Amino acid sequence: MKYTSLNSYLKSRFGCKVYKLALDGGFTCPNRDGTLGTRGCIFCSEGGSGDFAGDRALSVTQQLESAKALVSDKIKDGKYIAYFQAFTNTYAPVSELREKYLEAVNSPDIVALSVATRPDCLGNDVAALLDEINKIKPVFVELGLQTIHEKTAEYIRRGYALDVYDSAVEKLHKIGVNVVTHLIIGLPNETKEDMLKSVEYVCRKTDGIKLQLLHILEGTDLAEEYKKGKVKTLSLEEYVDIIKDCVELIPENVVVHRLTGDGAKRDLIAPLWSADKKRVLNAINAALN
Repeated sequence: MKYTSLNSYLKSRFGCKVYKLALDGGFTCPNRDGTLGTRGCIFCSEGGSGDFAGDRALSVTQQLESAKALVSDKIKDGKYIAYFQAFTNTYAPVSELREKYLEAVNSPDIVALSVATRPDCLGNDVAALLDEINKIKPVFVELGLQTIHEKTAEYIRRGYALDVYDSAVEKLHKIGVNVVTHLIIGLPNETKEDMLKSVEYVCRKTDGIKLQLLHILEGTDLAEEYKKGKVKTLSLEEYVDIIKDCVELIPENVVVHRLTGDGAKRDLIAPLWSADKKRVLNAINAALN
């Protein structure tokens, strides 16, 4: 089954192997600081979905150098994308954002900037900054949508309506920024058809898509629901079956950035099979080929 992988897209665009270096810019989130809530989304870890990001106590440059060292055995002549991953990476004064973004893109072996954020944290001042940076090096903005279904969005405490996502995509496309949309597969009370509708919807709008398996992580409110028996997780077979159908819906012009994901093993409660990433990827590849 043919689809456009992130690896092939980056090689085509930048002419070499490109690795993403995950950073923690020291930001928070309106769902954490009391603006919308204090507990975050129901599934979100204490690390703000940046459990594999750098150490926020270090500067951006220090985090980049540390991350490069970790992949030095894998990459010889390639380049890197600076990926602000943890929490909401447009949720700060523009002066602070500009300083950190520029520190990242000014590194000569960084070919692009990637920023993970919420669609409701993209004011006009932020958009103007992203436009400014995009004229220096390409910018990717990753939007955490998770689902198009409002009932699920309310349950997971997403904190904004679907039309906010629509407006954010439109705003980003007007300034030529590449949009990547995150969806979670296996959210409570969603059917396979619900998940496929989310994929179908975003593929009409987004440039890239990330499909993430729902993990139950220690310390989250979802973990408490799971321990009470209110939430079930997918089996490997169920997940692979859904992913296969998702990929069938994704057109070749939409880049597939991820077909699964792994939570930090120290915090993972379920599904435990997801900890064996090689097994999961092999199962997905077998189903798609």
